[in-house]
Amino acid sequence: MRPPERRETGEQDLFRSRLDQIIDLKHPLVALGRTVDWEFLEREFGAVYTDDPGRPPLPTRLMAGLAILKHTYDLSDEVLCERWVENPYYQFFCGEEFFQHRLVFDRSSLTRWRNRMGEERLQALLQESLSVATRTKAIKPSELSRVIVDTTVQPKNVTFPTDAKLLNRAREKLVRLAQRHGVGLRQSYARVGKFALIQHQRYAHAKQFKRANRMLRKLRTYLGRVIRDIGRRIEGDSGLEGTFAQLLLLARRVREQQQRQRGPKVYSLHAPEVECIGKGKAHRPYEFGVKVSVATTLKHCKGGQFVTHVKALPGNPYDGHTLATVIPDMEALVGSTIARILADKGYRGHNAPPDYKLRVFLSGQKRGVTPQIKRELRRRSAVEPIIGHLKAEHRMGRNYLWFRRGDAANAVLAAVGYNFRRLIRWLSLVLCRILSTLFGETAINPA
Repeated sequence: MRPPERRETGEQDLFRSRLDQIIDLKHPLVALGRTVDWEFLEREFGAVYTDDPGRPPLPTRLMAGLAILKHTYDLSDEVLCERWVENPYYQFFCGEEFFQHRLVFDRSSLTRWRNRMGEERLQALLQESLSVATRTKAIKPSELSRVIVDTTVQPKNVTFPTDAKLLNRAREKLVRLAQRHGVGLRQSYARVGKFALIQHQRYAHAKQFKRANRMLRKLRTYLGRVIRDIGRRIEGDSGLEGTFAQLLLLARRVREQQQRQRGPKVYSLHAPEVECIGKGKAHRPYEFGVKVSVATTLKHCKGGQFVTHVKALPGNPYDGHTLATVIPDMEALVGSTIARILADKGYRGHNAPPDYKLRVFLSGQKRGVTPQIKRELRRRSAVEPIIGHLKAEHRMGRNYLWFRRGDAANAVLAAVGYNFRRLIRWLSLVLCRILSTLFGETAINPA
C-alpha cells in the first residue's frame, strides 16, 4: 500500500491540544515546515510503493521530516525518538496536528525507510533544500551555476585495523558462530590467542619487531587451525556450509593477506567494504571509509554557502576521473547548466564531458584564466570549511550505517542536514529583520 497523505484538517479534539495553539508560529522550524514542498517529496518517495493490499506504511512527511531533523541537529536514531516525543516543534515539522505523548513509529522504521529509499530518491531531499533556498531568496538561481568541487573521506565506524587485531577478531567470530550453531571445536584458542594479541601490542610498542612478528605468526596459526577444524566438521551439511560461507571467506582473506599487499584488502570483518584512503594529511595519513565528492556554491550567498551535490565513490577512484559522473548528476539535481567548475590540483587530467573541458579550472592554472576567474580561484578553498561542518555537525565524520548503501545514504543526508541548518539560520535572520523593522530595534544575530 501507499503511505497516507498527511494534511491539516483543522479539527478540534477535547482531550488533545492542537500544536498550532501551543507553539510559537514564528519559530524557524514552523516556517521551514510550511515552506517545504511536501507534495513533491510524496511523489518522489511514493514511487517505491505499490497498490497491493497490506499494512499501510508511515506517512512520507513523517519519515522525511525525521531524516531531515536527524542530520540537521546531529542526532542518533535513539536520541531523535526521545527528542520527538518531547519537542512539539519537531512534531509540527513532521506533520502532526495534535501533540503526541508517545511515539507513533518505531526506531527501526527509520532504518527500513532509508534502505528502501536508497541514494537516488534521498537526493530529492537535497533537491528540495535548494528549492526552498531559492523560494526564500537565501540563494539566487544564477548562483547555482558556479560551483567548487572537492573530495573527502567519510570514515566508517571501525577500529583502526592491524593484522594482529584482524586475525584475533576473525578467530573470535568463528568460534562464537560455531558455539551458536552447536559445532564442537577441538580448541577455541581463547586464552592463548588473547595473550598473543597483548604480547604483540607490547612488543610493537617497544619496537621489538622480531618478537612482535613471532606473535603475529602464532595468531595466524590459531586462525588457520580454527578454519580447518570448522571446515572438517561442517563438510556435507549444506545448511551449516551456507551459514559459515561468508565468514569463512573473510577469515581466509584476513589470514592470507600481507602487510604491503596490492589490491583490495579486508580492514574490518563487520564492514568489509571499508577502503584505506590516503589524502596526504599529516595528522591522519590513512583513513578507513569511502571517498565522497562534495560540490558547493562558489559565492557566499545571502543564506550562506550551500551544498549542491554529494556522492559516495566506492573503489577510491582518482579525483579527476569522477567528473564524468558528478557533472551530469549535479546538473540533474540543480536543474540548470553548470557554467564554471573550480577544483584543486588533484583533478589534473580530468575526464569531464567534452562540452565542459573549458569550464573546469584548477588551482595554479595559467592558460585560459581571466582576471575574474583568477579571483574566483582564490575562493576554491572555501569548500574546506563546508566539509569540516559536514563532518563535525552533520554525521559525516563517522558513518554508522551499514554496507555501501549506508555510505551513499549518509553522505547525501549529511548534505541535506547542512543545507536545512543554513535555511533555519536564514529564516531566523529574516524574522529578526522583520521585527526590527516593525519595532525599530536592532536585530539580534541568532547564530
